[in-house]
Amino acid sequence: MFIVSCSQNRETTIMIWHSMRPLGTKILQQKLEQFSKRYSGWKFSQLFYEPETARTNYIISAMGGSGPALFWGASDNIGPFVELDVIKPLEHFFDATFLDSFIIEPIPANTWFQNHLFQIADRVGNHLCLVYNKSLIDSPPKTFFELRKIGKELTKDLDGDGKPDRYALAWNYTEPFFAVPFINGYGGKILNENNRPTLNTKATINAAQLIYDLANKDRIIPIECDYEISNALFLDGYAAMIINGPWSWGTYLENDIEIGITRIPLIDETGLWPSPMVSPLGYSVNVNLKGEKLKTALELLKYLTSMEVELEFTRAMGTIPSRKEAFQDSLITQNEIVQNSIYQMEVGILMPVVTELRWIWDAMRPSYQSVFTGRITPERAAKEMQELAEKLIKENRE
Repeated sequence: MFIVSCSQNRETTIMIWHSMRPLGTKILQQKLEQFSKRYSGWKFSQLFYEPETARTNYIISAMGGSGPALFWGASDNIGPFVELDVIKPLEHFFDATFLDSFIIEPIPANTWFQNHLFQIADRVGNHLCLVYNKSLIDSPPKTFFELRKIGKELTKDLDGDGKPDRYALAWNYTEPFFAVPFINGYGGKILNENNRPTLNTKATINAAQLIYDLANKDRIIPIECDYEISNALFLDGYAAMIINGPWSWGTYLENDIEIGITRIPLIDETGLWPSPMVSPLGYSVNVNLKGEKLKTALELLKYLTSMEVELEFTRAMGTIPSRKEAFQDSLITQNEIVQNSIYQMEVGILMPVVTELRWIWDAMRPSYQSVFTGRITPERAAKEMQELAEKLIKENRE
């Protein structure tokens, strides 16, 4: 159910919708309170939504002439937002010195689409890494051969019922986003340079088979696992490793888990590193904003993407800042978690911002997940994913 806050209709209220996790939300609120001291006549507030809900609700509200002043999220929102004309181009609001202060390598921080700037990032990455509990494993595996070997030692039947209670590794492998690194690691990809799906490939088949075998043959990951299950296993010490992103690391640190971050193990057969999708995360501006409200929202955006604010998120959560100058700070140069996150990001693939990606995710999910219920083979799944992706793109583009 979509509910619009009454306060966001007021001309003197600047509302941000976002998908930051609890620790990030807490820091954001603190920053808004600090910023509000500069603008006594304005109210600054924030509202959390899960990513899919945030995108849908924002589109509905902005198309209706309302919605938040600023929207924070990953760059893959930009394609749909631009097509539906719900965010403003930003290049004319900022000078070259400001825009040049953001990183362009290993990925560009700010998101341009159709020759216009639509998002100013406050961090980059948002990518999957191998996270390990240092109290359970001293040195993480560098290849899948090593993972299987270590995995047999780490996976334990603690109560003698013949089923593992502690696993070497857990992650939300039934969600396509969490499978993409392995498709890339087998030399594949999910869409080509023309934004067409490329799912019915040997790489997709091999990736699905690899994950299936880890659960059903090697038995070093849970047979059934979603995000909440994998996160709980890792938090409770029943998984030595997890594949997860920077949104989760603050929670692990808050729970006094001494974590290490590294690359997802190399695929031995190909000699390639699994390549997660990487993206900037940041702020876009509601197309309906104008006048003093627009001016104030832009000042807030500049503040929230300042080096000082970005480094506060880094200190608490291990996020990678978007400002070039921040990379010279000791919080980056001497932070093992951040440095290893960058190490993984260096072999990542920039997430496309085109709307087709949304339909490809939808097309992958049913058949890919059916592999793990035993309903279909990886070969059949790859074929069905490709057919459904082509069908959804055709239907939505006609």
